[in-house]
Amino acid sequence: MRTQDLSKRGAVWLDALTGSAPLRAGYPPSVRVADARLGDQAARFIAVLPDPNNPFPRARGGEVGLVEAWEIARAVREVIDADTHREEKRALVAVIDVASQAYGRREEAYGIHQALAGAADAYASARLARHPVIGLIVGRAMSGAFLAHGYQANRLIALADPRVMVHAMGKESAARVTLRSVAELEAFTERVPPMAYDIDNYASLGLLWKLLPVSNADAPTGTDQSAVEKALKAAVDDIRADPSRGLESRLRSEHRAASAAVRRKLREAWR
Repeated sequence: MRTQDLSKRGAVWLDALTGSAPLRAGYPPSVRVADARLGDQAARFIAVLPDPNNPFPRARGGEVGLVEAWEIARAVREVIDADTHREEKRALVAVIDVASQAYGRREEAYGIHQALAGAADAYASARLARHPVIGLIVGRAMSGAFLAHGYQANRLIALADPRVMVHAMGKESAARVTLRSVAELEAFTERVPPMAYDIDNYASLGLLWKLLPVSNADAPTGTDQSAVEKALKAAVDDIRADPSRGLESRLRSEHRAASAAVRRKLREAWR
């Protein structure tokens, strides 16, 4: 991937939302961690960024690799440990623009599955420990990278922008797996929302808490920034008012009625 093709959205939105607060020292260039105020509350913001000089070549384009996954877990668990005895737990905001997990022989040999699971478990542990966890999707949210960085959030917020997309794999990979051309795949996704890439189709599945229109996702205006900050604050308040620490809120959407019904019947059968 050419340097000019690397997405800068994670860095741009991290800076915008933290007021360019000093970055936490000790993290690699591909993982930025900043502590800042979210309204009148303290919060930690975490973003994964492209790093053309990453020592792992498969993790140079904004992918979540071995180092990135373990460093995400460390950033989250630092907050959990520090807030153990605090009544009001700090919020965690995952700023999401991740290409995929890093695919490579070294990644497989050194346990990329364990690293990604460690990051996902850290976010889930924070949520269960009463930390408000928010996933803010500003660009790509692809594959295992999204599962590791943000999917375990109490609330998911996405920018309503054509370059914001959520999927299990890139179009080229999906086309190969389904024995289609990319054009055929795109035509297929127009009829099957779960296979689509655009954020509007993803929103129709009922997993997003809010879809936010912005005027410029690559260079947010003051109005864009204020709108996102307002949504993040509202999400924190909504989470704190919700006695549930799980992900049940995702089943409240009108689009998830069938999923809620299946779970209810399974619980009844189990009893």
